[in-house]
Amino acid sequence: MKIFSSKRRVAAAAALLLLALFLVRPGASRLKSRIISSLSAGVGRPVDIGSVHVHLLPRPGFDLENLVVYDDPAFGAEPMLRASEVTADLRLTSLLRGRLEVARLNLTEPSLNLVHSQSGRWNLEALLERTARMPLAPTGKAKSEPRPGFPYIEGTSARINFKSGFEKKPYALTNADFSLWQDSENAWGVRLKAQPFRGDLNLNDTGLLQVSGTWQRAMNLHDTPLQFQVEWSRAQLGQVTKFFTGKDKGWRGTIRFDGVLTGSPAKLQITSTASVEDFRRYDIANGPALSLAGRCDAEYTTVTQEFHQVVCTAPVGSGVLNLTGSMGLPGSGRYALAVTADKIPAAALAMLAQRAKKNLPDDLVVDGTLQAKFAMQADAAAGSKPRFDGRGEIADFQVSSASNKAELGPESIQFVLVNNSTNRAALGRALAGSNPGMQFPEGAHLEFGPFAIAAARAGAPTVRGWMNRSGYGVNVVGEGEITRTLRLARLAGVPALAVSAEGSAQVNLQITGSWAGQNGVGTGFSGPQVTGTAKLRNVRVPVPGAGGAVEILSAEMLWAPDAVHVGKLSAKAAGTNWTGSMQMPRGCGGPEACPVRFALNADEIALARLHDWASPATGKHPWYRMLEAKAQAGSPLLARLQASGHVTISRLLLHTVTATRVSTDISLDAGKLELSALEADFLGGKHHGKWLADFSIRPAACGGSGNLTGIALANLADAMKDRWIAGVANASYEVNGHCAADFWPSAEGTLKVEMRDGVLPHLLVREDAEPLRITRLTGQGRLRGGKIEISDTKLDSPEGKYELSGIASFQREIKLKMARMANGATTAGYAISGTLADPRITPLSGTEQARLKR
Repeated sequence: MKIFSSKRRVAAAAALLLLALFLVRPGASRLKSRIISSLSAGVGRPVDIGSVHVHLLPRPGFDLENLVVYDDPAFGAEPMLRASEVTADLRLTSLLRGRLEVARLNLTEPSLNLVHSQSGRWNLEALLERTARMPLAPTGKAKSEPRPGFPYIEGTSARINFKSGFEKKPYALTNADFSLWQDSENAWGVRLKAQPFRGDLNLNDTGLLQVSGTWQRAMNLHDTPLQFQVEWSRAQLGQVTKFFTGKDKGWRGTIRFDGVLTGSPAKLQITSTASVEDFRRYDIANGPALSLAGRCDAEYTTVTQEFHQVVCTAPVGSGVLNLTGSMGLPGSGRYALAVTADKIPAAALAMLAQRAKKNLPDDLVVDGTLQAKFAMQADAAAGSKPRFDGRGEIADFQVSSASNKAELGPESIQFVLVNNSTNRAALGRALAGSNPGMQFPEGAHLEFGPFAIAAARAGAPTVRGWMNRSGYGVNVVGEGEITRTLRLARLAGVPALAVSAEGSAQVNLQITGSWAGQNGVGTGFSGPQVTGTAKLRNVRVPVPGAGGAVEILSAEMLWAPDAVHVGKLSAKAAGTNWTGSMQMPRGCGGPEACPVRFALNADEIALARLHDWASPATGKHPWYRMLEAKAQAGSPLLARLQASGHVTISRLLLHTVTATRVSTDISLDAGKLELSALEADFLGGKHHGKWLADFSIRPAACGGSGNLTGIALANLADAMKDRWIAGVANASYEVNGHCAADFWPSAEGTLKVEMRDGVLPHLLVREDAEPLRITRLTGQGRLRGGKIEISDTKLDSPEGKYELSGIASFQREIKLKMARMANGATTAGYAISGTLADPRITPLSGTEQARLKR
């Protein structure tokens, strides 16, 4: 009964106190100085408060505005803590004893600055050590006692900034919720949940950082017993690399890190696990998800800032990767580490390569086992240079791809870890057989090979290379079969044309690349860069869409960083021998974006042979279809190609007519062909003109224009196998039509002719007359429907002056009128019909007689 009576008295006293506080509110402004003094004494730092307000519900307390806790001047002038709003709830039991005691302290959107001085101390160390020496009761004390209790402190939507000396770092923790309390007589607890942040970058997927732990009372921070759990989850790998380095390195995956810290800062035991789910390069989306995981145990001491007894283990397939040793903090230049790889399947390495390097086949099959041991040592403080050594082997290495129809191995690939100070001569058989032109990088790197990529024979291609943390380099030297070499190149992710070439080449190639672009994702990952030389001999290359192949008798190729140069080219195609050179730019994308330059010479081209060569073997489609664009994917290469250059031809056979010393500038742009400055010796005279063909439309359109000067018409008659005309002529033409086999019969155009000192042997206007002679002829014609419509043509002859008009067809049929005109009327003339070989002439008026010359 006494117990219940005592409780009733306490409740009544509390009720009376609350009623008194409602009726007589204490002067909060008079308490401001007392609160400031209390907080300053508690944290050992000057404190300032903007204003104080009293609240009674849900429990008595104070609302503080603009709380500022200043820092030790040794750590800078910026305050340690700012909070725009702070709520302090009082303990009711302490009020009954006439004492103000804060039970709970809530900070809204506080900003905390954590400063690490050049002396190695943190600005919170003095505060934690001071708290440890204060005789405070636990936060959740069960009974009333004279000692004040440590308040439960919590912050919401906080920002925690980091400074090194007086320099404010861009790193911070945002949206932080934290709690701090005294768990027992000698132990404190803390919880933190926040998002990592950088103020100078736009980061939005850095995951969630959670920390919980306890520490115990000690005279100094280094000897404080502690136990902490750290979890960093749902962080995106690209954002994490950007967070630490300032650049997105281009890697993707979801990170999870779990760590447990026990002991004291002077001797801290660390156990951690880390994993990356769906690891890949940013521009690789296909393929199975790859998970990376590992565990590390170590001992860390803040006295020397070093990790000791480091043991890291990562399972890789049926094997394991181990790292042991000791090391300082990143950037200290102190480490002594050993790495061993035990029975690691080469298939696991291939899967990692598929997620790190683009263009590797999806159906890559790899066999083999990796064994390796490496050692790395450095001590920058002692002035010793880094030292790397070790070696390993991939035994029974074999790789194949069914889609590329390529396979390599089995081979034994040896490799060594070297640095600048290593004497390669002492490394033994693993580095024997240096490849010509092989260059190695400065600094630590891994060297592998040489090994053969073909059946063992004299001169067979061998491979040797290197790799480091930034890139790789491979040297291929020897003579190999071209088709197999190209397939192996695609097997290794090196872009190569999918051509079926028969023959071999003597190569000395260097293939280099980097694991990431120079500026991260901004420029993307750089693909393999191939440089070097190749000598081709007796190579046969089928041309898709054509009925024949190109036979390269000999050529020398030079792969420069910006272009591929083909020199000393000697080839045969369409029954023609070609010589010259070519240049193809690199790094510009597909054929439509990489203009080819060439200078070619041909001894003799027969148009008929060229047509047969360019046409498919079935003969169902004309040759120009290989240039026509298609709406569907898989358009012919020539329909997308950009090329330009100069071509000279010693002899061009156009059916029964031969042109010599032909030269032209050729441009091919996505199915549009242009022959400009087309010059030739033709029919005893000269030709200069321009021809165009547009194969990007259906049906394809062709056309040309040009001038003919000094043409010997007797040569034209000989080509037609009928000496029906002689003389010298100049002409100009313009013609357009569809690029079909019957181009001329269906084309339309105009023709202007000037003829002098001519003769028509088959045409006699009188029985006793000589063949019709032409002193001068000028006129024009219109080509349409396979016929030439002659108009406005004037003919001067010893017989008189005539106006010529009518029609002549490509079948050599003629229907002409040769008339004398006076005052706009016909006074005399002749009608000419029949064919060029057998013309019939009749008078238009008078008694003039005409006959044929047989």
